[in-house]
Amino acid sequence: MASYFLERELSCPVCHDIFRDPVLLSCSHSFCKTCLQSWWAEKQIHECLVCKRRCSSDPPSNLVLKNLCEAFLLERDQRASEALCSLHIEKLKLFCLNHQQPVCVVCRDSEKHTDHRFRPIDEAAKDHREKLKDLLKPLQEKLNLLRQVKGNYDLTAGHIKVQAGHTERQIKKQFKKLHQFLEEEEETRISALRQEEEQKSQMMRGKMEALSREIAALSDTVRATEEELRVADISFLNNYKAAVERVQQRPLIEDPELVSGTLIDVAKHLGNLTFNIWNKMRKLASYVPVILDPNTASSELILSEDLCTVRWGQRQQLPENPERIQHLSSVLGSVGFDSGTHSWDVEVGDSDYWELGVLAGSVPRKDNVPSGLWRIRFYNCKYRACSGSDGDTDIPVKKMFQRIRVHLDCDKGLLSFSDSDSNTHIHTFTHTFTDRLFPYINSVNEFPLKLLPLKVYVTGKC
Repeated sequence: MASYFLERELSCPVCHDIFRDPVLLSCSHSFCKTCLQSWWAEKQIHECLVCKRRCSSDPPSNLVLKNLCEAFLLERDQRASEALCSLHIEKLKLFCLNHQQPVCVVCRDSEKHTDHRFRPIDEAAKDHREKLKDLLKPLQEKLNLLRQVKGNYDLTAGHIKVQAGHTERQIKKQFKKLHQFLEEEEETRISALRQEEEQKSQMMRGKMEALSREIAALSDTVRATEEELRVADISFLNNYKAAVERVQQRPLIEDPELVSGTLIDVAKHLGNLTFNIWNKMRKLASYVPVILDPNTASSELILSEDLCTVRWGQRQQLPENPERIQHLSSVLGSVGFDSGTHSWDVEVGDSDYWELGVLAGSVPRKDNVPSGLWRIRFYNCKYRACSGSDGDTDIPVKKMFQRIRVHLDCDKGLLSFSDSDSNTHIHTFTHTFTDRLFPYINSVNEFPLKLLPLKVYVTGKC
């Protein structure tokens, strides 16, 4: 009876079970922490479930009650372990290995357990606990793995939102530049059109005014002469000499003609308008043959907003996606190549450590890359050619390079490196490439490595 009352006092008012991780409210009532949190999650006001008194939203743990509950549960388990045999009302002190059940000493000597093997209860319990632990271990490992994967999923979901927001801002920023360029170009071209309109309109006004003055003068002479022709003969003859002089003093000018180029040069303003704007826009927009993929970048690498520059920096918390290289401070190009020829230039500048090359797309990126990687390395002022198939080879050079050109010929199986400033050959790998190859860059210092834009030329055929 005393045990019953003690168990009731040690029970949570919510779940009616022995307290688990109890917390103490300011009103002195206690509850299981999870029970209280579940109850308060549905309430706007945090109050005691028993006395309805308002309480703090973060009550402290009731350590005394927790210790009492743990002691009670231990004692109850011990009492349960001393259960009596239902047949002989004797303590269960043995464990039958054949029947896999606890038995008493009378059961051991009974016909039912003839020739059976027995172990003391404590030994059997210890052995079976170990077996159960061994069976439980794979489940625990799987549970831990699933929790890690879920944590990575949570990180990935958050990173997706960060990526989407950042990418949207960059898109708007780039289009803002384009809009501003187009608006300024529109204003410039309309201004040029209006300036030409004003110049040619002013020229036409001058010509029209001069012509109007000439018309007025000729009209006066013609009108006066016509009036002389209508007067009487004596008056006409008396004024004839003056009339002739007036007519002769007004010489006939050459017929006016429109000068070439008087009209608006519409073709100049509209001819190939979009092409001319695009051609001018090339100064604003550059083309880089290789763009870095941030989803492949190691967590300690920092990429520029245009995804053309990479440098080593502080480690970031990034999702463990399959594309990301885990064990090398590396990043890959966003597009792989499996045919044709491709070239890209990288400005290495004053960096004292860098690697440039290509990585096979089938290589697992969570492990160190033993093969499927061809690159040249600069370290300790020395150049080396490195590949899993051919090993490492020193490259003798007489100067330090600032810009490296990587040239890949998939069809011929050639990967060449040269100094893009002097076009000096550095090293060439020869291999039968059977996989898609991705541009590879490795950096372990704060000096940036930059992919350089190409000059774009426009050619056409009639």
